[in-house]
This record gives sequence, C-alpha cells and structure tokens, in this order.
Amino acid sequence: MVYRERAGRTVRQVMTADVVAIHPDQSVGELITQLADSRVSGLPVIDSRGRLLGVVSTTDLLAAFAESGDDEARERLMQQTARDIMTPRGLVVEPNLELREAALQMEYGDIRRLFVEEEGQVVGVISRSDINRAYAMGLLG
Repeated sequence: MVYRERAGRTVRQVMTADVVAIHPDQSVGELITQLADSRVSGLPVIDSRGRLLGVVSTTDLLAAFAESGDDEARERLMQQTARDIMTPRGLVVEPNLELREAALQMEYGDIRRLFVEEEGQVVGVISRSDINRAYAMGLLG
C-alpha cells in the first residue's frame, strides 16, 4: 500500500536517502554482518531493479533463531537466504507524504520504519527515530 502526498513537512525532508539494502539471495550470515556493520535494526530486501521485495529485521532474525532449536538447525539457518526469512513487502510511502501521516502509519502498523519509494524504486527510509528527531527540532507541531 502506498500513501500519497499531503501538505506540510514531508518525508523527503527527514528521510535517509542513502539506504543500505540486501539482495534476496544473500545468506543469513551475510545479513547479520550487514545489520551489524550498518548499525540498523532492519534492512530492505531489494531486487536488481531497486524494487522492494521485503524487509528483514532483527525481530525476524530472533524469531528464526528461536524456532531453529538446536545448533545443527541454527547452522542450517545461517545458510538460508534473506528471501527465506524476510517479511514480504513492507509498508511503503511516497517522499511527499506529510511527516504526521508517516508517524501515524508507523504507530498504527506497529513498525519501526517505512521505506520510501518513487517510481517503483526504493529512494529512502524513514524511521521512528527520524520522526522523533524532526519533532525535537520543531519540524512537527
């Protein structure tokens, strides 16, 4: 679902445009390394054209490890791919969406980040901490 433009401060003004992403065929081991190196709690899974396929978060990883049971199963999990454990298709917004609306979407969806798409490609990400920072800087009422 894509939410459209409204008046006021926009997602584009506070989003992170330099999005760290992973490809669906990267292993869980590579994914863990990328999350740690990037110091983020979730990454978009994108195809070769930059389209969002899904999201992998630390919550997804913890759930997968909890379900794996023993050491042997955990070793097999490390060989699985991002596609195997991702949450398909995250919530997407347009860059001209009002910040208040983005904040509401995160709250209602109980999610920590929204991916920003323009013409079908991921161009940014906005997180709850971005919204909080905007509020603290007086960009939101």
